[in-house]
Amino acid sequence: QVQLVESGGGDVQPGGSLRLSCAASGSLFSARALSWYRQAPGKEREHVASWFAVDNTDYAEPVKGRFTISRDIAKNTVYLQMDSLKPEDTAVYYCNARWDRYNEIWGQGTQVTVSA
Repeated sequence: QVQLVESGGGDVQPGGSLRLSCAASGSLFSARALSWYRQAPGKEREHVASWFAVDNTDYAEPVKGRFTISRDIAKNTVYLQMDSLKPEDTAVYYCNARWDRYNEIWGQGTQVTVSA
């Protein structure tokens, strides 16, 4: 079974940037959706961004214009470029790959902390 491993998290000051990576152990070519979610302390996991096989993207309102999702088919990797980071972006970020309503996998998460 394909596994996902996130990396790129860390500590950053407000206004800074980070690039998260999600590397798959197998092919993501046939996945219908590749997404990033996040979970802040005491809050539920929330959607951040998705890339769809129909070649469009979707972003949560709080990150529109600041975050960009992309994928590299050859490397089986999904990225999340995060710019103009705010303290409220602090969370554990999770990668998700979905093939259909019954088949999806999650990564283990990577911590992002935005503070002065």
